[in-house]
Amino acid sequence: MSVLAPIAGIGRSTMAILAAIGRVAIYAASAVSHIFRPPFYIREFGQALLYIGYFSLPVVGMTALFTGGALALQIYAGGARFNAESVVPSIVAIGMVRELGPVLGGLMVAGRVAASIAAEIGTMKVTEQIDALVTLSTHPMKYLTVPRVLAATLAMPVLAAVGDVIGIMGGFLVGVTRLDFNSYAYLKNTVDFLESWDVVSGLIKASVFGFIVATMGCYHGMNSGRGAQGVGRATTNAVVSASVLILAANFLLTEMFFAQ
Repeated sequence: MSVLAPIAGIGRSTMAILAAIGRVAIYAASAVSHIFRPPFYIREFGQALLYIGYFSLPVVGMTALFTGGALALQIYAGGARFNAESVVPSIVAIGMVRELGPVLGGLMVAGRVAASIAAEIGTMKVTEQIDALVTLSTHPMKYLTVPRVLAATLAMPVLAAVGDVIGIMGGFLVGVTRLDFNSYAYLKNTVDFLESWDVVSGLIKASVFGFIVATMGCYHGMNSGRGAQGVGRATTNAVVSASVLILAANFLLTEMFFAQ
């Protein structure tokens, strides 16, 4: 029995992980199915769009600005070893729109939005406000989850696009002021080497990341434990799970879009 105990522990852990994945998948599928069925809560959707999209612009913009500048410095330092400093504009642009813009934007929104959503819905569960919604014949999935998931899915590509532009401009400012690039040549290289699919693939990624962030926030909020500890644990789990899933989804989408 003592020999089999570690194997049994591994089996229990594996089953618990698979069960958690199944619960999240069912919750996400239910949220998607409710998007297309009335009633539609337009006011809640508008408020979620404002909070998730507009109020996240400063943190996404600042993150992209400094990331673009640091990326230009790093690429210039690396390219100088091979006399390839001229690749800085194109690599900064491609790196921002394909990877760093959507991924870092998604992670920043996950830290800000997933935690907020989980705390808000978790508090509503602890204070029995969700039970009150059910008593009033209001479906919690449609009232609480669908507006936030839809708003995040639509807002994240816009945030990523703004972050891409700001990140490229951050690289441009560093390239022109610190690395002695000609401003016209820098912008021309950026435009010449950037393809439409680079931009589109990044926006698709951002939309998926937005869906992940809102779904994880709502799921952990809905399944929050009782009391302040339960809400705090749900908030932490929402941010951690959203961040990990964003990185995993980024790998899968990159493999899908760019594998040869």
